[in-house]
Amino acid sequence: MLKAYGLKDVGRCRSINQDYIYISEKPIGNLPNLFLVADGMGGHKAGDLASEYTVSRIREAVEKSMRNIPLQILKSAFHYANQKLIEKAQESEAYTGMGTTLVAATVVEDTVYIANVGDSRLYKIGHGIEQITKDHSLVEEMVRMGEISKEEARNHPEKNIITRAIGVSGQVDPDYFSTSLEPGECLLLCSDGLSNMIEDSQLLEIVRRRENLRLCAQELVDTANRNGGRDNIAVVLVEQDEVIR
Repeated sequence: MLKAYGLKDVGRCRSINQDYIYISEKPIGNLPNLFLVADGMGGHKAGDLASEYTVSRIREAVEKSMRNIPLQILKSAFHYANQKLIEKAQESEAYTGMGTTLVAATVVEDTVYIANVGDSRLYKIGHGIEQITKDHSLVEEMVRMGEISKEEARNHPEKNIITRAIGVSGQVDPDYFSTSLEPGECLLLCSDGLSNMIEDSQLLEIVRRRENLRLCAQELVDTANRNGGRDNIAVVLVEQDEVIR
C-alpha cells in the first residue's frame, strides 16, 4: 500500500512562499496516483501564482487525458501547463517572466514514472540515497562539463540560475525517468530550498530513521531551517508500507 505526506514552509529569509505541492494517493484520470512539487519564479506575487497555477493545470490535463501510458500522460500535461502559464503571464505586467520548476511522479505497481523541469528533485531512499532527476541549472551544466566539482556547485554564486522551466518558452523540454520502488523504500520530492540546505548523507539519515512520514517531513523542514532556511522549502514523501532499517 502506498502512503504519502507533504509539507511546505516559507523558510527563514523569504516573506512569500512560492513553492507548491500536490498529493493524491487516489487515481487522477488514468494515473493511479500523482505527486507534484513546483518552485515558482517571478516578482512579488508572480512566483507563487506560477507554481499553484501550473500544478492546477497539470491536474486538469491528467484528469482529461485519454492516454494510458504514464510518461505520455505526464508529457502532454507538462506541455499543456506550459502553454497555459504563458497565456496567464500575458494577463498582467506583474506576471511577465513568471515561471516554475516542476517535478512530477506517479507510482504504477512497483514502478515510478517521473518528469521534471528545473532543479526541484526526486530522490529514492532505501539503504542508500539516489538522486533520480537531474537539475536543469547553470551550475549543473558546469558540473557535467567538468568545469566545477559537485562540492563547488553547492555554494556557487550562480546556483539559482535555471536553464529550463515551465512558462519561460513556447516549448518546454522535460526529462523523463523511471525507477523501481520496493517495499520500505521512500521517494523524496523536494524544492531546492531543501536540497540546498541539507547534504544527501543527512537526507538519507533522516529518512532512514523515520517513524512516520509526517514526523519525517517536519524534521526535514526543521533541519533545512536550522541550516539557514535561505529559501522556501517543499517536501513530499511517498513510501511503500514496509520500512527498511
